[in-house]
Amino acid sequence: MTRPYVFITRKLPDHIVAPIKEIAEVAMWPYDDIQVPRDVLMNEAKKADALLTMVSDVVDEEILEAGKSLKVVANMGVGFDNIDIPAATKHGIAVCNTPDVLTDTTADLTFALLLATARRVVEAAQWIKEGKWKSWSPFLLAGADVHHKTIGIVGMGKIGQAVAKRAAGFDMNILYHNRSRNKEAEQRLGATYYPFDELLEAADFVVCLTPLTKETRHMFNSETFRKMKQSAIFINASRGAVVDEQALYAALVNGEIAAAGLDVFEHEPIGASHPLLTLTNVVALPHIGSATKETRTKMMELCCRNIIAVLEGKRPETLVNKELER
Repeated sequence: MTRPYVFITRKLPDHIVAPIKEIAEVAMWPYDDIQVPRDVLMNEAKKADALLTMVSDVVDEEILEAGKSLKVVANMGVGFDNIDIPAATKHGIAVCNTPDVLTDTTADLTFALLLATARRVVEAAQWIKEGKWKSWSPFLLAGADVHHKTIGIVGMGKIGQAVAKRAAGFDMNILYHNRSRNKEAEQRLGATYYPFDELLEAADFVVCLTPLTKETRHMFNSETFRKMKQSAIFINASRGAVVDEQALYAALVNGEIAAAGLDVFEHEPIGASHPLLTLTNVVALPHIGSATKETRTKMMELCCRNIIAVLEGKRPETLVNKELER
């Protein structure tokens, strides 16, 4: 009997992939830091029973249509906007993601980004490296307090709740906006639900953790930035396309908001010439929300378990298109 064929779009450690190799033939793109070209992904999809993909791999209708034997796409990330879910469902292909295992790690990074932006940590570190520290002065690199301020979390899912828990430790007033109210989070975390526009007006820190959908694309735009306080700090650790980057740049340059901390961008990776990187009131990170050795290992292992489950005719742990269960 022919063994299933699995293609992995980045080089992963051999010990992580070993369980799949026990039941299937496995091929990996030989680089961990170079994206697999589309033509290679297309050719591999044509013969694969399973794909293990990264959030930067676009798995659209064309790829899925080509995968005549494809049974599962295991995406290494909690987000799955890089995959055409309706098309996968139409073709009977299971799509899996890696939620939960990265919740606390991503919340840690989100709050670190908030702190770094508020206290101008990156700017200050660069200042001293460049030999600019000549004397003490009362307002040298003075930032903004975080404690006892108001945080407005847009997207009160598991990561949003974990960020709220951290904010509580700083005695922050916690506001949130979500598609639906989360009464359990309100009771457990002391968070208060606000309509979106009212949250923008009230928050000292606006933290975006909403998934990317047709409804949320560019939900942060010129109009929304104008509704924020001029002293407000904007943090995005969700998906870059939730933000109109030109509008954000203009808001920062024109003083409509004070600063921004960004872990994600609309088109990744960005180059050093990106306009937002020219601003000293922007802290930019290369999409490292879940990037700890422990968490990335758990994400890889979960992808592998999901692939094995589907290939063995079992239910995967984290099925996205649950319509396939019916």
